[in-house]
Amino acid sequence: MNTPMNTLDRYIVGKFFGTFAFMLGAFCMIVVVFDLMEHIGRLVDHGAPIGETLLYYVNVCFHFGSLLAGFIVFLTIIWFTSRLAQNSEIIAMLAGGMPFRRLMRPYIAASGMLMLLLMAISHWVVPRANAQKLAFEQSYIHTSVHVQDKNLYREVAPGTIVYFRSVNYERATGYKFQLEQWEGDVLKQRILAAKATFLPSDSLWRLVNVGVRDFRADGSQHHRFLTRLDTALTMRVDDFAERNEVVATMRSGELKAYIDEVRLRGADTSNLELALHSRTATPFAMMVLTLIGVSIAARRLRGGLGLHLFAAVLIGFTFVFASKVISVWASAAMLPSWFPLNEQGLRLVAAWLPNALFTGLGFWLYAKAPK
Repeated sequence: MNTPMNTLDRYIVGKFFGTFAFMLGAFCMIVVVFDLMEHIGRLVDHGAPIGETLLYYVNVCFHFGSLLAGFIVFLTIIWFTSRLAQNSEIIAMLAGGMPFRRLMRPYIAASGMLMLLLMAISHWVVPRANAQKLAFEQSYIHTSVHVQDKNLYREVAPGTIVYFRSVNYERATGYKFQLEQWEGDVLKQRILAAKATFLPSDSLWRLVNVGVRDFRADGSQHHRFLTRLDTALTMRVDDFAERNEVVATMRSGELKAYIDEVRLRGADTSNLELALHSRTATPFAMMVLTLIGVSIAARRLRGGLGLHLFAAVLIGFTFVFASKVISVWASAAMLPSWFPLNEQGLRLVAAWLPNALFTGLGFWLYAKAPK
C-alpha cells in the first residue's frame, strides 16, 4: 500500500511533467507558426516536398526545444507551484510537519531526469537534427550563404600564413588574398591576389591577378605578375568561414576533434569551446532554476500567479543575459601572465559561471522560503 508521501511525490512529478509537456508543445507550436509564416513563400517557390517540410519542423522543434528547455522548466515550476501555493496546498503540507527540503525532493528528481535527457539530446540528437535542418534550409529557404567575418588569418602549414579580407562561403572564394612563406623569422615569399577560388574537382586554388615577390638571401627582391595561378594549398574554405550552423551539426566527439584541428591551425577556438561546454552546462541550469523556482513560487503572495510569473521572466532573462555577457567576455579576454587559468580553462569557467552565480541566488532564496 502506498504511503501519503509516495502519493504526494507522484502528484508533484505528474504535475511537473504534464505542465512541462504542455508548455514545450505550446512554445514549439508558436515557433513553427511564425517560421512557417516567414518562409512559406520560399517553400512554395522552391517546391519543398511536404514530407521533408514536416521533418524540417520536427528538427526545428528539437533545435529550439533544447535551447529553451531550461527556461520552460523554470516557467513550469513557477506556474504549477504558484497555483499550489495560492490554493493553500503547500501551506497544508508544511503545516502537517513536512520539511521544505522534503517538498523539494520530487522537484529535484523530476528536474534531474529532464537534465539527463537534455544532456543526451544536446550531445547526440540535436546535432543530427541540426544537420537535417541545415540541409533543408540550404535547399529550400536560405539558398544564398554569406559569411560576415572579416580579416581572416590562418597558418595552414608550418611557416605558411594565409590571409583573406573576406570570404564567400557559397562561391568557395576569398577576396584580397595574401600568402607568406617564412623560414624561421625570415620572409621568403609573399603572394598577393585579388581573389582565390577553390576548385574541388582538382583540389586546387585558382588565384586571379597575382603578384609574387621573392625575397633573396642577399637582400634583393624579384617581383612578377600573373593574370592567373593555380596552386595546391593544404586548406579549405571551411577553414576560414566555418558557420555557426555547421558547428551545431557536429556531435560532441566530432566537435572536440574539430577544435583540436582548428587550434593546430592557429585559429581562435573560443566560440567553439564555449559551444561544446554549453552542451553540458545548459542542461545543468535546469537544476539551478528548479531550486530558484520552487523557493519563489512556494510562498503565497497577494499578487498571486501574476507576480510569480513576472519574477520568473525577470530572473530567466537575467540568467540568459548574464550567460551571453560572460561568453562574449571569455571569447575576447586577453589573459595577463599571472592569471591562474589558461584560455581553455577560462572558457570552461565562463560556461559554468552563470550556473555558479545563480546557484548562490538559489540557496539564498531557499533559506528565505517558507518553512
